[in-house]
Amino acid sequence: MINRLIIVALSLGLVFGSIFGWKAYQQRQIAERLAARGHSTVTVSTAIATIESWARKINTVGSLRAVQGVEVSAEVSGVVAEISFVSGSRVETGTQLLQLDETAEAAELRSLDAQLELAKQDYERAKGLSIKTLLSQAQLDRTKSVLDSLEARAEEQQALIARKSIQAPFSGVLGLRKINLGEYLSPGTPIVTLQQLDPIFTDFTVAERYLSSLAVEQVIEVELAAFPAEIFQGKISAISPKVESKTRNIKLQATLQNSDTRLRPGMFARVAVILGGANKVVTLPRTSVEFLPYGNSVFIVKEEGDTLTVHRRQVTTGRTLGTRVEIIKGIESGEQVVSTGQLKLRNGQHIQIDNSVELTGGATQG
Repeated sequence: MINRLIIVALSLGLVFGSIFGWKAYQQRQIAERLAARGHSTVTVSTAIATIESWARKINTVGSLRAVQGVEVSAEVSGVVAEISFVSGSRVETGTQLLQLDETAEAAELRSLDAQLELAKQDYERAKGLSIKTLLSQAQLDRTKSVLDSLEARAEEQQALIARKSIQAPFSGVLGLRKINLGEYLSPGTPIVTLQQLDPIFTDFTVAERYLSSLAVEQVIEVELAAFPAEIFQGKISAISPKVESKTRNIKLQATLQNSDTRLRPGMFARVAVILGGANKVVTLPRTSVEFLPYGNSVFIVKEEGDTLTVHRRQVTTGRTLGTRVEIIKGIESGEQVVSTGQLKLRNGQHIQIDNSVELTGGATQG
């Protein structure tokens, strides 16, 4: 019994000794790696905070909207006999898009025309008899009523046939075709969308406190995710006469030229209303700032003897303009910051600067 207890105790000692030994080994390895890292040098590129003149702006968001946009649909029922357009093509006002079968309606119109011709002859004959007092006025009126009724029916039939031909109501760019040849269409069936894209509207809102700073023809700048390197200019074309009671915002409409039709309805837009004048602001490349949930920060470059080190500093950012961002608080003009290569940096990290190439992603170790 005693021997068994001794064996069990020795076994447990070996197990726990192995565990604690492995843990100690891991901790020693981590400490060695951290110590080695503390002496490493990371290669980064840097930028200098500069003062720039930026126009005063109201920043908001909005969306693009066609000056005119409709979903072309069938006014009357019928079978598609001819499709005269291609999806995505540009059309002019009056261009025929679709023809519905009109065989039955045309036959009905021919029958009405024949009846109308006979009714005209009857009426002319009745007028002659009426003059000779061989026909009463009541009989003449009934003959005239038949003629008028047939004329109205013929005009209605002609209008029905005309609606069988569907045309573009204005010039613009067509969307994707939604119908097929031989398909039966009911009144209201959508056929294709039509958008007038040049010019194009930008709809947006601003807070009511800016009302006194707004005017028609005022310049705006628009940034779009589809074209991140470009800024599109337009002018305010309409200001709503009322303030929205729920949001206390004012709705505005601006017009942008769009001759190349790159701008499309529905695009999300970042809008800046130019107020005039300019402010002096401290700016940095956007790549210099780490935008984090708990606050934005940069790495400041410091000289410590013969070495360069970096130290993280919290900053307050403002507007962005192209590739640069406004620094409201935390950086002074002339300070040097890391612009790329921040992923491997920490406070007190030794660095070397290489601005000959633009680094991307994590920094490289030297």
